[in-house]
Amino acid sequence: MNPDDGYIALIINPKSGSSSNKAMVGEFREYLKDRGFSVRTHLTQSLTHAGELATRAAGEPECMLVAAAGGDGTIREVAHGLEGRPTPLLVIPTGTENLLGNELGFDLKTQTVVHAFEGGVVRALDLGRANGRCFTSICGFGFDGTVVKIVNEKRKGHINHLDYFWPLWQTFWGHRFPRFEIEIDGDETIDGHGMLFVGNISRYAIGLQLLHYADYSDGLLDLCFYKCRGHVHLLKHAALTVLKRHADRPDVIYRKCRTIRVRSSDAWVNTEIDGDPGPALPIDIEAVPHAVRILVPPGAKPAGIRTRLLRMLS
Repeated sequence: MNPDDGYIALIINPKSGSSSNKAMVGEFREYLKDRGFSVRTHLTQSLTHAGELATRAAGEPECMLVAAAGGDGTIREVAHGLEGRPTPLLVIPTGTENLLGNELGFDLKTQTVVHAFEGGVVRALDLGRANGRCFTSICGFGFDGTVVKIVNEKRKGHINHLDYFWPLWQTFWGHRFPRFEIEIDGDETIDGHGMLFVGNISRYAIGLQLLHYADYSDGLLDLCFYKCRGHVHLLKHAALTVLKRHADRPDVIYRKCRTIRVRSSDAWVNTEIDGDPGPALPIDIEAVPHAVRILVPPGAKPAGIRTRLLRMLS
């Protein structure tokens, strides 16, 4: 890219991230201006507004790139706004988890964003759609959805990893594992108690490689259903997931698929999409192959557990 190609739309969620993460946005903007790029900065007023800004920018021929600074919710809505359009997306991860950013190989360093911008490596990013709502990363059903529900009910502005501790503890002791009926690609049905995850990326919170075989550009979604009814079984699943030995076990069902329908006779089942509360069951999910063109750091790999824990501690 060069300054003569057009302008760069920089979409920023001003409420997302710590002060150090926000500094990265300013540093990257100064880098662009120092090299003669025209930058049009937009501050989001809501998640919906982020998507509208992205769609508007992508509709202008002179916009050569949309750069989005925020957490997973902001990036999701910007990606949704760019769905099916040729304008590429550059992620500037400033949220708490930054699930998609970590999967793409980004960290919290300005130089990594610059490396992606200068490297010019563009990959296709699949999206998922759940009851019409877009997602970029992971949908969780049951245990995970309850944790997200509690966190969002208590949140006041920016959250950090410690905000998840008590909701996790509370959910661990009080959660009842619902019975799911899951239909995969219209020709396979799973029925049983447990936890369900459907997504587009391999790693979840703190770098757990939960969807072990996921590839965000293969045109498919990955499904992982943990058969589970109690605390002991949950702890065993957690340990095997940390060790990356869960996906091929007989008490775990793992599939790659295009469509999924999720139902439950338990009306209290909570869901989440990219860390935000999700829709109520029943839910119909479909893959949207190669929906967005996205810049990635050349040679970058997803951040694992050790790397993510070091970042959290720092």
